[in-house]
Amino acid sequence: MNLFDISNKEKELKALENKTLEPDFWNDNKESGKILVKIKSIKNIVLDFNKTKSELENLIEMTNLVLEEKDEGLVKDILSGTSNIEKEVERLELSTYLSGKYDKNNAILTIHPGAGGTESQDWAEMLYRMYCKWASKAEYTINEVDFLEGDGAGIKSVTFEVIGENAYGYLKGEMGVHRLVRISPFDSNSRRHTSFASVEVLPEITDDIELDINPDDLRVDTYRASGAGGQHVNKTSSAVRITHIPTNIVAQCQSERSQIQNRETAMRMLKSKLLDLKEREQKEKIEDLKGVQREIAWGSQIRSYVFCPYTMVKDHRTNCETGNVQAVMDGGIDAFIESYLKMC
Repeated sequence: MNLFDISNKEKELKALENKTLEPDFWNDNKESGKILVKIKSIKNIVLDFNKTKSELENLIEMTNLVLEEKDEGLVKDILSGTSNIEKEVERLELSTYLSGKYDKNNAILTIHPGAGGTESQDWAEMLYRMYCKWASKAEYTINEVDFLEGDGAGIKSVTFEVIGENAYGYLKGEMGVHRLVRISPFDSNSRRHTSFASVEVLPEITDDIELDINPDDLRVDTYRASGAGGQHVNKTSSAVRITHIPTNIVAQCQSERSQIQNRETAMRMLKSKLLDLKEREQKEKIEDLKGVQREIAWGSQIRSYVFCPYTMVKDHRTNCETGNVQAVMDGGIDAFIESYLKMC
């Protein structure tokens, strides 16, 4: 109980709900919005905890019953229920590590292949699939924002949103260079290749976060969308690219049907990138930002995925590893997420 601090959370929830009943609650839409978001977040924690607690109490009752009646079917139900409860408790415990400023926000991920042409572009697409699989299992929604196909195979870049509570908190540790070692399917001599791809993970900036950006520092370009999105997006110059000139940071979107929607999404992503850079450089003003580029190559990788001569995925920061490469590529990255959050 102390680990989850449910008693205090229930008191805080009650106090916040009482605030919504005050006559002037809606006078400040921004402040009332913050409170409603906080209410939803705390309520989800309390409901999850109480649900798990109730299920655990039911299991205890079933265990006491089976000791008296020796019911084999009931024993199987208990074993199955115990396994499910164990996973729920682990998930609840992991959520206690999400105390960062933006952990509860949606996440914006961008994947870029390193040098190596088709081989690294294929690796970038494999990573994209991995994160989509993970998001689906975690019941998050994927919104593809920008997609540029590779030359023959794979992707040159992809930007997508992972939408759902705590998405950024869980995925923030995925930021960095990911290294692949395998026998290349694109090499007629079946030689072993090493490929790299970078994953950028940013929190989506919500309306309550203020960021002062000088409009004169922005260059807005429109162009004809080229990614997946149906025939409509290819007929008009609906795609939008926004460049922050002082830092040369770029955000672009071509997933929506209208130029206005694409511009709004691109601007939201640009704000996320600038805020991340601002906090990493510990600058007070956006105007003071310079921005740096990290090479997508040897020595900078956070995780290695080895398909040959043996199978292993290893995180070089936490030393978490597994030999089941296929499970990882099918979205099984929870162990890596957990080990990173516990390390931090």
